[in-house]
Amino acid sequence: MAKKAKKSAKKAAKKSPKKAAKKSAKKSAKKAAKKAPKKKAAKKAAKKKSARKPNAAFMAPLNLSPALADVIGSKPQPRTEIIKKIWQYIKKNGLQDSKNRRMINADAKLKPLFAGKSQISMFELAKVVNNNVK
Repeated sequence: MAKKAKKSAKKAAKKSPKKAAKKSAKKSAKKAAKKAPKKKAAKKAAKKKSARKPNAAFMAPLNLSPALADVIGSKPQPRTEIIKKIWQYIKKNGLQDSKNRRMINADAKLKPLFAGKSQISMFELAKVVNNNVK
């Protein structure tokens, strides 16, 4: 196969040197293309394995209001941990509404956080946290 390619390249070189250069460039590009996917696949696999760095704003410890401190503790915590601990409290005490799981029922500790409401949507939870941290 290689001999045929050399012969055809020689014939093309006799006819016009520009065409011969183009053919040899195409062949070298094809060879490089065959080798390149292996390297790209290795790079993609390496990128998938690397973990994302968390945003510093989410990891900054926040001071809690007294009402929120009663539910999750008084130590300053990042926003992500505050939400996790509120959800742990809600699930531990069975405060999710049984019919509509998106609603959270308030108990004695959560009622001051929910501004006196007996029930809020889970989508309002971020607003509640925002109003009770500094």
